[in-house]
Amino acid sequence: MASAKYSLPSLPYAYDALEPSISAQIMTLHHTKHHQTYINNLNAALASQATATAKNDIVASLHLQNAMNFNAGGHINHTLFWENLVPASSPSAQPTAAPKLVAAISSRWGSLEKFQEKFTATLLGLKGSGWGWLVQDTETGNLELTTSKDQDIVPAGKKPILGIDMWEHAYYLQYLNDKASYAKNIWKVVNWKVLEERYESGFEGVFGPLAGLRSSI
Repeated sequence: MASAKYSLPSLPYAYDALEPSISAQIMTLHHTKHHQTYINNLNAALASQATATAKNDIVASLHLQNAMNFNAGGHINHTLFWENLVPASSPSAQPTAAPKLVAAISSRWGSLEKFQEKFTATLLGLKGSGWGWLVQDTETGNLELTTSKDQDIVPAGKKPILGIDMWEHAYYLQYLNDKASYAKNIWKVVNWKVLEERYESGFEGVFGPLAGLRSSI
């Protein structure tokens, strides 16, 4: 596990920039409270781990691993999430900003519309807290839909292209129990330009400064 101290990344847009798909209230709380808490807990766990390692306390190290994995996953997943959203008025919110990815999606699922329907169904099929992902298998190059529980990151060998947060804190204040409307409206603020960049890049390009943290959990 990396020993660096992590900090909350700035959003590439204002808190109200994704309205009406995602409210300013949700974005503010989600970013400054929920994401910040994962970072705070990750840094605390890393400090405790350093102490345990110095003392050669293997039992304490093992107990800390789950906390580190959970909070590191929360930091990584949310960082990817903010980056793959954009105001609906931006040219990047149009699928035309991702010609190569859309072509691959259409080849895999028949059309972009069928893919979106399938992904939305995947999101709504999640039981409890978790994430829905469009990933690319790094060996075969195939596109796949998958989910992860709680703050688990995508499995090894799968490169995340699009991640959607389906924890209640991501939508409840605005949509209440209507998850379907949240899952439908979030397509209006997907950053296809970023998705295209992820599709064409390797792991380092997707995870950036968090690549080391991702490889350690």
